[in-house]
Amino acid sequence: MTRPSASPSRVPTPEQILRAPKVLLHDHLDGGLRPATVAELAAEQGYANLPVPADDPQALGRWFREAADSGSLERYLETFAHTCAVMQTRDALARVAREAVLDLAADGVVYAEIRYAPEQHLEGGLTLEQVVEAVNDGFREGERQAAAEGRRIRVGALLTAMRHAARSLEIAELANRYRDRGVVGFDIAGAEAGHPPTRHLDAFEYLKRENNHFTIHAGEAFGLPSIWQALQWCGADRLGHGVRIIDDIEVDPKAPEGARLGRLAAYVRDRRVPLEMCPTSNLQTGAAESYERHPIGLLRRLGFRVTVNTDNRLMSGTSMSREFEELARAFDYTLDDLQWFTVNAMKSAFIPFNERLAMINDVIKPRYAELRSEWLFAGESR
Repeated sequence: MTRPSASPSRVPTPEQILRAPKVLLHDHLDGGLRPATVAELAAEQGYANLPVPADDPQALGRWFREAADSGSLERYLETFAHTCAVMQTRDALARVAREAVLDLAADGVVYAEIRYAPEQHLEGGLTLEQVVEAVNDGFREGERQAAAEGRRIRVGALLTAMRHAARSLEIAELANRYRDRGVVGFDIAGAEAGHPPTRHLDAFEYLKRENNHFTIHAGEAFGLPSIWQALQWCGADRLGHGVRIIDDIEVDPKAPEGARLGRLAAYVRDRRVPLEMCPTSNLQTGAAESYERHPIGLLRRLGFRVTVNTDNRLMSGTSMSREFEELARAFDYTLDDLQWFTVNAMKSAFIPFNERLAMINDVIKPRYAELRSEWLFAGESR
């Protein structure tokens, strides 16, 4: 006799998705400002280069999204000139960090790692240390305010070095100094083409000697060589995006799993390398054609350790809830699927094992169980 399902399986509603606990590993601080904050900071600081009048935050938000919809990673990255320009003072950095935490908490995020490049916030005279401390203060204040509003969230910082610059070792040492004071790891970012991760081997070797964590943007605009170098030369713990791993997978209905994995793809799956995928951003940069054809569907079916992320909430006009909504529509995902992505992300976070386990068992799974059980009490509202 077939055992009946414990609960009906269906695509969750936007309201359920909003309430579901979420974990975010790939989110850029300078890509997640509120449009109104960009406008206000520009007015306060006398920054006159905004592409639209500062008194129209809605139009400004539309400009960022439209500029990022070009299909080019290089064009996408140009939008950051405006956000970074207004993030050059301690108060501005702390405000942006605090608001990021509040926005994520309001979207149901319970754990987030937010990354930023300290070297991009020195034009106002701050030191690297002052940048880190300002952002950390903002994160802590955001956590306190969110908790006071009944939305508990924990946030760690990832310090990013720009792959076209030559400060990666300096930033890696900075991340190590602040590793017990709000910073949980290191990253490199920026245009991949012409700037391979192997240029920063000294930084990665240093972090490995210090037993520290790092992720590398790889396999987004550039293909399999970028992923291979990030893993086999540099030793990355996670891959930022990693979407081009699909190039090493051949769909074959005759194969046992419906696909054949190349050596690199098999290594990534077997070693449980976390993939920090950002569906909406990938559409904007041309790394994927549509939500329905995004590699995340196949990778999830094949059991890769896939996570769902926002990348840049301002430029993509997105949130974790929106990312989950789009994927649920595209692939008929249920709450079980969303929990799978969320647990994957929490397993892959750069905080201690016992704390990851507690977040999974005491926060994530109980809340998903509550959402799944609500159908039992649907009659109470009738």
